[in-house]
Amino acid sequence: MAKLAPTSPPEDALNPSGYSSVDPAAAEGMLAEAHLGERIKKLRLKRSMGLVEMGRKTGLSASFLSQLETGRVIPTLRNLARIALVFEKDLSHFFSGDPGAQRIFRIQRRKDRVRLPVGVPNPDYIAESFGILIPEGGLRPCMAEFLPSKAGQTREPFQPRLYPGTEMVYVLSGTLEVERKGEPHQLQARDVLYVSAETLRTYRAAGDQPAQALIISVDTDTETRRAPARGSLASSAA
Repeated sequence: MAKLAPTSPPEDALNPSGYSSVDPAAAEGMLAEAHLGERIKKLRLKRSMGLVEMGRKTGLSASFLSQLETGRVIPTLRNLARIALVFEKDLSHFFSGDPGAQRIFRIQRRKDRVRLPVGVPNPDYIAESFGILIPEGGLRPCMAEFLPSKAGQTREPFQPRLYPGTEMVYVLSGTLEVERKGEPHQLQARDVLYVSAETLRTYRAAGDQPAQALIISVDTDTETRRAPARGSLASSAA
């Protein structure tokens, strides 16, 4: 007796509802767009954690975690939960939009910013923070206006607290004097300073006119990103 060729089951047997089923390629594409491996690797590197240490903490092998990070395998919810617990995150962290990838468009009007005098009883400078516009705490921009000394009144130079990171200073107007290792450097309008935030330094206005500067601080330490470094210009204005 002749053998019958195998046939595929009818469509209504696979999907009794009669509706079209989800395209497997679309499901794979959705998982790929979540960038789960990249998110896991980013969390690990922020903690300066190796794959072996992460494996020990999660109970998963280092080779398996490597495959997760490179996108060769997709984690189950149970394994994803293990990873989330290690980094104190919710599962939603792996599926929510990446703040760094969002198309951000935000405006802060001049009238909405607070000019905060810093220094008692005589302010050394006035700070305006733009930090509210930044979704992450690692980047902290602010405008600083350093006030000149008056007759019979000497203003102390501002000395930021040291923290892991970098700082960029763009002088808008006036003359800003930056002292490092006892050596003063005078910056004029449109001059730029790029300096390690762990460098001992002071800022003050040189001459009899205020010095205005745009200062952008970037923290590289994970914990510092969560809270602005005290003693920095941006944190004073926050």
